[in-house]
Amino acid sequence: MRRAGKVCGDILKELGNIIKPGISTMEIDRFVEKTVKANGMKASEKGYCGYPASVCVSINEEVVHGIPSKKRILREGDIVSVDLVVEYKGYMADAARTYAVGEISPEARHLIETAEKAFFDGIAFAKEGYRLSDISNAIQKTVEGEGFGVIRDFVGHGIGSDMHEDPQIPNYGKPGKGPRLQKGMTLAIEPMITQGSYEVDVLQDNWTAVTIDGGLAAHYENTVVITDGEPQLLTL
Repeated sequence: MRRAGKVCGDILKELGNIIKPGISTMEIDRFVEKTVKANGMKASEKGYCGYPASVCVSINEEVVHGIPSKKRILREGDIVSVDLVVEYKGYMADAARTYAVGEISPEARHLIETAEKAFFDGIAFAKEGYRLSDISNAIQKTVEGEGFGVIRDFVGHGIGSDMHEDPQIPNYGKPGKGPRLQKGMTLAIEPMITQGSYEVDVLQDNWTAVTIDGGLAAHYENTVVITDGEPQLLTL
């Protein structure tokens, strides 16, 4: 998982240099697939429940699971979320980032920064002895404190030899609930937040989730290891 996590994180970092106005979301997918294969690994999203691409690429009001296409061209002022799962020797790491495409509005920048801040505020509680919902509650407080919405329909999750394992990790809820965190747990913690309402709908492609009110969405995720001290981030 550490090996997979490093490759996953390195790819997402490099995408920060690649994503710009004029490229298609399919070009992002091809770069990811080529780089993952060059490292002797697998992009696990491809074929997962029939998903057709190596990575999820979601633009503006698309929250998650956007399908790459030659026809989807990034434009100045867009924001784009990329969610990637890398598998190595049967174990996985999962991470996501939201990127600015050229110059973006101050509110869009604030949204992206809040998703990242919420993640780090949440993992302040990703330590042995805390309850799972302590993470969830911290994320919700940060997001709503900045005036944004927290997605309810999609959540974080455990990860290991499967992409999605127990427990589910909502980005909202009261503290002190759920299982107590233990050393060795590996969790994909992923604030998904919106400019307005948190309600979503899924498009006719049966994958792409969008905000009902058309507001922007941002996504920030890392694979986290619970230790007896500070959490370790495999995909940063």
